[in-house]
Amino acid sequence: MKIALGADHGGYELKRHLHGILEKWGHQVLNMGVDGPEAADYPDYARKVAQAVVGRQAERGVIICGSGVGASVAANKMPGIRAGLCHDTFSARQGVEDDDVNVLCMGARVIGSELAVEILKVWLNAEFSGLKRHVRRRDKVIAMEKEFSSRR
Repeated sequence: MKIALGADHGGYELKRHLHGILEKWGHQVLNMGVDGPEAADYPDYARKVAQAVVGRQAERGVIICGSGVGASVAANKMPGIRAGLCHDTFSARQGVEDDDVNVLCMGARVIGSELAVEILKVWLNAEFSGLKRHVRRRDKVIAMEKEFSSRR
């Protein structure tokens, strides 16, 4: 799978670690930055990851910042993105299976690297269920996105 991976300075070390894990698992990683610990703004990297997913350069995206909250908020501003903030494996799996989450957000100051790897593994192995109720709910979210973006 092709994965867009980005982080701000708060998530840089965890991003580096996960980059290596993803490659070891056989995934192609699109590095969307940052590439050092210098201060960086999470919206810039959330945007890059989201654009790669929406533009189909990547099948899914992963964004890491200090808490994961800012990355999630920023990514969800992009039409077509369903970013989920996950700090446990249940939410990671359920987010994909029920909500068709296409961007995973995590907080490097909230969880450790071992848990982040487990969350990533579960999230990558999950597939959208396609059950009628989940399709209906996802489609309502997409309709909301279109309705509100057309008002701007």
